[in-house]
Amino acid sequence: MLNKLILLATLSSFALADVQFTSPAAGATLQAGKPIKAEWKDSGDGTPLTDLKTYTLFLCAGGNEAESFSQIAPINANGLFSAGNTASATVATTIGGPDKNAWFLKMQSVGAKGEQVINYSDRFTIAGMTGVFPANVITGLETVSGTDGPSSTAQKAPGAGAGGAEGEYAIPYSAQTGLIKYAPMKTPPGTKITAQKATPRYPTSKVSIAKTFLPTPKQTTTMTASQTAESILSKAFQAPAASMPTDDMQKFLARWRD
Repeated sequence: MLNKLILLATLSSFALADVQFTSPAAGATLQAGKPIKAEWKDSGDGTPLTDLKTYTLFLCAGGNEAESFSQIAPINANGLFSAGNTASATVATTIGGPDKNAWFLKMQSVGAKGEQVINYSDRFTIAGMTGVFPANVITGLETVSGTDGPSSTAQKAPGAGAGGAEGEYAIPYSAQTGLIKYAPMKTPPGTKITAQKATPRYPTSKVSIAKTFLPTPKQTTTMTASQTAESILSKAFQAPAASMPTDDMQKFLARWRD
């Protein structure tokens, strides 16, 4: 019992606001080729939505486990909570199928200190879709029996726990095969220059020169991890103003005052 109380207290210290999606409704049927409009509100759990600053919103499909669904297309890749509680986008009809309750929304929100919370909407159908889902999505859909989406998750600010890239951002860029690729956060510069010569950070890799036209990439976008380093205020150098000349130059300048 004591261990449960300690765990609960620990999790509550990282609690963030929960986004509760109000549209699309659970089990709703949308039409392919028309805008997908997302609406949400504060669920009342944790801190208010005003503590969250930015978000990315994706259209997903598949099961409820992390490995059984995929982020198929972005709805808003650079959202601001200050801009309101709605977002919409039109996606290609070929990115997936019309399977019942296959689709749901995923919102990844970032707080002022870099804390992250991920919320999912209920499931819905997009009628008229003509594409084919990836294999993991097809397998994941076999486990779906209702309209509930995946469970929400919360993460501490980077640096508060284990460091390094997490989730999709930890997979090498060249090894990613999904419709959305993920690039890690840029490395913050150091405070001193100690290197005596430039050396590559990573070993060289083989390059194959294209001799014919390459196929059109299937990826829809690349997401780059948000910069989480603390900002540093900069101010102008407060050097005193140069004094006026007192020699022959001053006399020369004085001639042109009139």
